[in-house]
Amino acid sequence: MRQYLNWKTYLAFIALFIVAASLYYTNQLAGKLAIEERKKVQQVADAIKTLSSNVNNTQEQDYAIKIIEQNTSIPLIYTDEKGVIQNFINIDTLHSLTPRNKIVQEKLKEFKHVHPPIEVDYGTGKNYVYYGESTLLIQLRYFPYVQLTIISLFLVVVLIALSAATRSLQWMEMLKESDGTNEAVIEMQKDLDRLKLVADRFSKVGSAPQLEEENLVTRLEGIVEYMQRRAPKKVAITLHSKENEVPVNISGAIFDWVMENLIRNALDAMGGEGKIDVTITNHPQQVWVDVQDNGKGIPSHQVKKVFDPGFTTKKRGWGLGLSLSRRIIEKYHHGSLFVKQSEVGRGTTFRIILRR
Repeated sequence: MRQYLNWKTYLAFIALFIVAASLYYTNQLAGKLAIEERKKVQQVADAIKTLSSNVNNTQEQDYAIKIIEQNTSIPLIYTDEKGVIQNFINIDTLHSLTPRNKIVQEKLKEFKHVHPPIEVDYGTGKNYVYYGESTLLIQLRYFPYVQLTIISLFLVVVLIALSAATRSLQWMEMLKESDGTNEAVIEMQKDLDRLKLVADRFSKVGSAPQLEEENLVTRLEGIVEYMQRRAPKKVAITLHSKENEVPVNISGAIFDWVMENLIRNALDAMGGEGKIDVTITNHPQQVWVDVQDNGKGIPSHQVKKVFDPGFTTKKRGWGLGLSLSRRIIEKYHHGSLFVKQSEVGRGTTFRIILRR
């Protein structure tokens, strides 16, 4: 239980740090963007003054019009000294049942609370430009809160899963105390051990896993035994190794996932009947692990595509299993995963190479 609490605390601190850093950074960006937007509104106000003045310079008039037309994001309202609205820009009044004048009046009240107006002094009188925030700036201000919501949901899901696992473990301990020799209890214990393993894998997402020296034979014996119990009765899964001990550096939790994925793919290709051979070949500089089935095989034109993200021949699934498996072997174990051999109607062999 203490392990899970530490895990929860660790997650919570990471989430708080991400949110705090994001809030600080986005607020800094929002502040800079707000300054730039005010400068842009000031340019628009100057352009309005130029157009309203008796200027005969056509070039200045054209430049002023260009500045006003280039503002397609910041909503503006132009009023006289008495607050009577003269014009407005970038305010949507077409997609609402509310009368146009009412929409603009409400926006004017809103803008007065958002920013101080920019004064346009004609010498004989003054007008004012009130403005709001662009869509980009609004999205930028809300982004940290969206991020906080996503992280919170993520934490809730993880904590629920871990709490369920903890309650299940406690329940298993009670069952053990009542009858520790019951076969069903033993099988449930093994399933719960796998659940703990899944939680361990989940905790490694986004972090570099630690490689530790393990006996590959022992590791694969556990996987083969687990998958055999869940395979159809007419499917035999067998481990072959000439040596009882084959030391190799792996991250056990995620390596198991790769092996289980390869064996599941083999099971899917066999139609409920056949055999799967997992063979370990020990070399001085390398260790090979072959997963061979006698299923339907892979057509030659698809062999190069099986590791592409999204590629699948199944009716259900995302087509990410083999892609992630190769990534785990190549990026984290510095090895290789490829189709060694495949023939339609005779089966497929996948090979993992782990380098020492």
